[in-house]
Amino acid sequence: CEDYRAAGTIDLEHDRADRAAGKRLTMPLLTLWGAKGVVGKLFNCLEDWREVAKDVSGRALPCGHFLPEEQPEMTLAEVQAFLARHPMR
Repeated sequence: CEDYRAAGTIDLEHDRADRAAGKRLTMPLLTLWGAKGVVGKLFNCLEDWREVAKDVSGRALPCGHFLPEEQPEMTLAEVQAFLARHPMR
């Protein structure tokens, strides 16, 4: 898939340049991950995203990697709450 190729090449170069220049994402960002998945074990999700974005919220859900499939109601509730806190401008 082209997105995966770009993520490991040109996107990575652009991200590194932005971080070196001190640029951070300015829009609100919601990060969700599965408590039983590998992401939460390998990364500090909130701290890692706060290095690249100014307004980060989120949490681990009680599931593995596939949040919408494993916890659809909980995933939806988190997204709806996030959108309610950040209405479109």
